[in-house]
Amino acid sequence: MTKTIVVGAGFGGIASALRMRARGDDVILIDRLANIGGRAQVFERGGFRHDAGPTVITAPFLFDELFELFGENRADHIEFRPLDPWYRFAFHDGEQFDYRATLEDTYEEIARFAPDDVKGYQKLLKVSQEIFDIGFTKLADKPFTRFGTMMAQVPALLKLRSYLTVAQLVNKYIKHPKIRQAFSIHPLLVGGNPFNTTSIYTLIHYLERKWGVFFAMGGTGALVQALRELMERHGITLMLNTDITEIMSTGSKVTGVKTAAGEVIAADRIICNGDPPTIYSQMMPQDSHRRKKALPDKLTHYSMGLYVMFFGTKTQYPDIAHHTIWMGPRFKELLHDIFDKKILADDFSLYLHRPTATDDSFAPEGCDSFYVLCPVPNLQGNVDWDVHGPALRDKIVSALEETIMPDLSSTITEDFWMTPEDFKSDYRSMHGAGFSIAPLFTQSAWFRYHNQDPHYDNLYFAAAGAHPGAGMPGVLCSAKVVEQIIETQEAKGRRSAA
Repeated sequence: MTKTIVVGAGFGGIASALRMRARGDDVILIDRLANIGGRAQVFERGGFRHDAGPTVITAPFLFDELFELFGENRADHIEFRPLDPWYRFAFHDGEQFDYRATLEDTYEEIARFAPDDVKGYQKLLKVSQEIFDIGFTKLADKPFTRFGTMMAQVPALLKLRSYLTVAQLVNKYIKHPKIRQAFSIHPLLVGGNPFNTTSIYTLIHYLERKWGVFFAMGGTGALVQALRELMERHGITLMLNTDITEIMSTGSKVTGVKTAAGEVIAADRIICNGDPPTIYSQMMPQDSHRRKKALPDKLTHYSMGLYVMFFGTKTQYPDIAHHTIWMGPRFKELLHDIFDKKILADDFSLYLHRPTATDDSFAPEGCDSFYVLCPVPNLQGNVDWDVHGPALRDKIVSALEETIMPDLSSTITEDFWMTPEDFKSDYRSMHGAGFSIAPLFTQSAWFRYHNQDPHYDNLYFAAAGAHPGAGMPGVLCSAKVVEQIIETQEAKGRRSAA
């Protein structure tokens, strides 16, 4: 029986472990944290529960597939509840825009701001579908380990204007500045600046329209627990609180891993769900110079950092939607400060998650549970988070209190936060980046970290930094790519043996 080690128990690692187990492998899933889920940890404070990581479920079929591998039905184990609105945008001047579940409701919301933009949005959605039909349907779960694979798609990508940025493509069809902002934020959900992220990522518009936006009842932590139980039912071995310090190799093969405790675990193949820059520089430093790269390290662009603040309130805020995007006075200029200048500006924009809008189990009766995600510079910037962490907390509370959450300073309770320093220490994320390398065109497809190492033919990557990219659909598709590569390798092996 083939022995497969999966390093990292985020969603890409979980999906890889399940897919390899369904193929009959003896699978060991290893993670340095006490619980699986990667960044999808759960925090409990004073009766309030918080999902620490991803909160938005799109492309639910990718989770359904994992249960179907073993003849099970995902809905028997975890409920995905549809949301409406999908996102509420709260602008600094008090105006609000609800991005709704039906097209008719969305058209009505757009028309309140700019009636002519309704037709523009219809055109944008049509272009998004065309990009989706290539970028997601045809390419997201296909290997890009060969340059020729990407070159074969260049005519289609050029036809779809992939050389434009997300903001440029949105602005081509939408004229109102606030609606432009609302329909340009999707790259931020996967670590990209919409002003330099390839317009391929506008496919997210159609992806949401095709399958909807959902919340896993009980939270993302409940989804992780359902997946853990699925793995345990089907014989996957979990090794938690186990840090990997070295991936060992001989010739063109990796042979196993060494733990921080000095234990050596042999493997026939290794799938890495960790951040690829970290894997190469910290677990395989002797081989890092051999790896083919489209760009040298000094030219690699990383995603922004994240400041995540968790808190409860002793009262409820029923007018706050499940997902609220609080937009500050600056947009393009703020993103330039974060991504390019790497400075912590005085202003900010926020993603506010209120799970108690859908699931009251997250807080004591009569209370609400929240987390606020604030994009900030990664650790390539010079920010002293011991000083700026508490200060940013106070600024965020003040801004929310003055706008959409009156009396917040008197009702907030059990608050704490994470900074890019925590992402580096807890998740071994290079530079504390929230989403590994940024989704630029020059860091996508073949230019991104490959799903199969170019030198070790039994070392694979199913991770945010590998193709196709970050976000839950991205890493789940990354696991599918790895499975496809392995299937192709084994088929070639069988033909050679015959």
